[in-house]
Amino acid sequence: MPLLVMKFGGTSVADLDRIANAAAKVQREVERGYDVIVIVSAMSGKTNELVGWVEGTSRLYDAREYDAVVASGENVTAGLMALRLQEMGVPARSWQGWQVPINTTAQHGSARFVDIPRANIDAKFAEGMKVAVVAGFQGIGPDGRITTLGRGGSDTTAVAFAAAFAAERCDIYTDVDGVYTTDPRISSKARKLEKIAFEEMLELASLGAKVLQTRSVELAMRYNVRLRVLSSFEDTDESSGTLVCDEDEIMESKVVSGVAYSRDEAKITLVTVEDRPGISAAIFQPLADAGVNVDMIVQNISERDYEDHPGAVTDMTFSCPVNQVERARKAMEDARAKGLIAYDELAVDSDVAKVSVVGIGMRSHAGVAARMFKALADENINIKVIATSEIKISVLIDRKYMELAVQALHDAFELEKA
Repeated sequence: MPLLVMKFGGTSVADLDRIANAAAKVQREVERGYDVIVIVSAMSGKTNELVGWVEGTSRLYDAREYDAVVASGENVTAGLMALRLQEMGVPARSWQGWQVPINTTAQHGSARFVDIPRANIDAKFAEGMKVAVVAGFQGIGPDGRITTLGRGGSDTTAVAFAAAFAAERCDIYTDVDGVYTTDPRISSKARKLEKIAFEEMLELASLGAKVLQTRSVELAMRYNVRLRVLSSFEDTDESSGTLVCDEDEIMESKVVSGVAYSRDEAKITLVTVEDRPGISAAIFQPLADAGVNVDMIVQNISERDYEDHPGAVTDMTFSCPVNQVERARKAMEDARAKGLIAYDELAVDSDVAKVSVVGIGMRSHAGVAARMFKALADENINIKVIATSEIKISVLIDRKYMELAVQALHDAFELEKA
């Protein structure tokens, strides 16, 4: 029997009516001849409620008990989904992480997959079960305790099952009907993509596109699991949604596939740091130790004998999430107090946003950066920092111009055209 993995997020199973709606989609796939593994999230808002209960009971909580409590949200949904399918005449049963078993590492709260043995579920399929409803986001550690997989855990569970069971496809049902060229709330011209390459999706996800979590895309790319993103609130067929697949499946890629943005950025500049071997390590090691997620880095050209500084000095600018600015400031001040680095001033600009264009077509086309910068210049938008990779160009700009920049770039690359 061909096998399909279907994943339903929290909004798709938020109440009994929505669970019934999701179950009807599962039933349709069974009628098409598939064995189905369904991965469910907790009902919308339930995980936050459970986390609140843990934190309200114990401020410095035992992470193992945290997992025991928080994993229960998915167990409820899995049981209800299995019951609903049984009521519809579909042979289904629920599976918790330890029953499969989903073997994970021991890091409670952010465990990673070790392996998913197929034997137990395969045996039930052989006995006539058509649907295995698996509680997402959870597994079992080497100590036999329940573990949870951290942010995006249910998406990642779905991809891991698709890889372990060699599924034909992994369908991720969510509250949007696919992956768009940019956020439709910002540009009315945003167009739904039929296909997008893993690498492009990975860049868009890491740049702030909320459709898929980066971890699940990384896993899909590694095991070449075809992902389909589609809406649980619309009637769907074989051609619905967006297929995330290997770039070989895409006939001819556009130069740019999408425009992504992130509002929550800050720019930090260390003014007049020494320009010597090892200075970058002296700056970025303390930031790493403090858990600061550094993104873009720019170093100015150095100056010799600047004012009263002996030797060469330069400015070092980097960006990080705006909620990590205080942590970064403290890490730099502590490093200066220990004599690891010296600087005249630490300048913070929290009113910036990052806007990026992404596309695998960039590899073989010149002039993408020039077109991007001209589009921003035409709107009189100043670029503060630039960072590039093989398939993306990101710029840091004033936050008040972010929506204008997204619209201008979407128009410049004619992304509304298929």
